[in-house]
Amino acid sequence: MLPILETERLRLRAFTADDIGEVTPLIGAREVAATTLRIPHPYSEEHFRHFLDHMQSESSPTLAITLRDGGQVIGGIGFRLEMDHQRAELGYWLGVPYWGHGYATEAAREMLRYGFEELKLHRIFAEYFEHNPASGRVLAKIGMQHEGCRREHTLKWERFVTAEQYGILRQEWESR
Repeated sequence: MLPILETERLRLRAFTADDIGEVTPLIGAREVAATTLRIPHPYSEEHFRHFLDHMQSESSPTLAITLRDGGQVIGGIGFRLEMDHQRAELGYWLGVPYWGHGYATEAAREMLRYGFEELKLHRIFAEYFEHNPASGRVLAKIGMQHEGCRREHTLKWERFVTAEQYGILRQEWESR
């Protein structure tokens, strides 16, 4: 069972079929897909149904980011867990109207807490495309360190893009 996590302004909870009407237009924006590896464009209701049926699991917990005040879905956040190595990759997206309000930082900070305190992870890491420096600022704000880059590592829309790598260890998180 996926957790329900809360912050001052947000509630992170499992996606449901009832979210399809809110999620599809947000995640379907070209600007959102351009900053992510795994979100296709165009994004359809069928993509969302497939995600609900096959992609959301305890080994890959992905939660809806919702506003506590009003409950609307504004994005998604999750881990790709590798429990054999006590590590996880953090990934997230926000709908364009919610960019620049600190929501990604708030949600990511709570996911670190969940990962280190409840899942007992040793390491959490993340990548972002170099053309999305706002995501790098989120990772720095939550205490992750820049660990390097993978030059022209990913082919996205017929163009090779560089991926910047960040990470944090449990002892670094605990000492903050």
